[in-house]
Amino acid sequence: MRVVIIGAGTGGLCLAHGLKKAGVDVAVFERDRTPRSMLIGYRVGISPDGSKALHSCLPPEVFAEFVRTTARPPKHIVMRTEKYGELLTGDIATDADDSRSEKSVSRIAMRTALLGGLDDVVRFDKTFRHYSRNDDGTVTAYFDDGTSATGDVLVGADGAQSKVRRLRLPDAAVVDTGITSIAGKLPLTEENAKLLPPLADGGITLVFGPRGEFVIIHVMRFDGTGVEDDYIMWGYAAAHERFPDMKGMGQAELKQVVLALTPRFHPDLRRLFALATPETVFQIKVRTSERLRPWEPSNVTMIGDAVHLMTPGRGIGANTALRDAELLSRKLVEAHRGKDVVQAIGEYEREMVEYGFQAVEASREMMDGTSLAHKPVIGRVVAAFSRTFLRVTNAVPPLKRRMMAGDAAVRDHVSSDHEVVRAG
Repeated sequence: MRVVIIGAGTGGLCLAHGLKKAGVDVAVFERDRTPRSMLIGYRVGISPDGSKALHSCLPPEVFAEFVRTTARPPKHIVMRTEKYGELLTGDIATDADDSRSEKSVSRIAMRTALLGGLDDVVRFDKTFRHYSRNDDGTVTAYFDDGTSATGDVLVGADGAQSKVRRLRLPDAAVVDTGITSIAGKLPLTEENAKLLPPLADGGITLVFGPRGEFVIIHVMRFDGTGVEDDYIMWGYAAAHERFPDMKGMGQAELKQVVLALTPRFHPDLRRLFALATPETVFQIKVRTSERLRPWEPSNVTMIGDAVHLMTPGRGIGANTALRDAELLSRKLVEAHRGKDVVQAIGEYEREMVEYGFQAVEASREMMDGTSLAHKPVIGRVVAAFSRTFLRVTNAVPPLKRRMMAGDAAVRDHVSSDHEVVRAG
């Protein structure tokens, strides 16, 4: 069996490793001209789900290199007001081994590690145009440079703007959440570290403003591995209506937009905004998928954002793509060994749609510009109620344990009998 994968992102590369390790002929085609081009964002949080998938699919030496390139894992999550006031602090379990632990990794370092051992598999500067099914049951992918590739299976791992999805499921809707985000990155120096809120270095910090806006702060320390220089990343998000027209704005101007929207935020946080290296600043309008109706399986399928695009609200988008990759790899290996390939893909799609769109909906709850939290007057009431709820939860250990356990359950699944046996 030959599998053609469109897209060399996190899920596509994980899938390629799982198939190659099992002896399946696989080829990956990526539109980026080089491994380091067009990577938006700076940190990927790898959950236990993601770690399990990577450990299952990657050869041991590639998994070890991936682990080596990760930054210090977060030990806690802290929620604060825009004035740095504490709302809730919870610990993140750090006692799991590398095969099922939380990790922080930069996007560039992750792609570099996952490309290890795939030199004969991945082809860059290949922009997918369309596909056709052939009389012999195979499928052919065509590229802008006039070349093509034929396989028994075509997998769309081509992200939010997936051309494979548009061709395979033309009615699949990707909608605007009503949220705009601006993010930036600055070096982690001794002076810059003093601007961080308490416990930010070694954890994940969420800052909630009074009008539905919020900020996430990550501190990336690589412990002298030479992977990257240590840095701080921040992301500011609010309803579209809060922002001016940013068409044509340069990156330095985007920083000024964030500063103009946060005059009453803690001055140290505003200083972090101002110190972001201009060329690292970018803005996106957050989009998400709507739940799909069931469809008949074929030898064309999709993983990750190509099928269930979600907001970054729960930090599980990349991990759900990795979960897809592990599941689809396992099903395609079964087909490689004799199972009907369409049956195998149908089994994958039924399971993927269920957990994938549960994740989409959970992430949408965290980033929805139409929610009451973003309304001019009632939003302040909602913010006050939310802050009270978080402070009470923080003060009552059983409530806090229940909340943290619920979050951990979202990030750590045992999703099949296969995984139960393997974990046991």
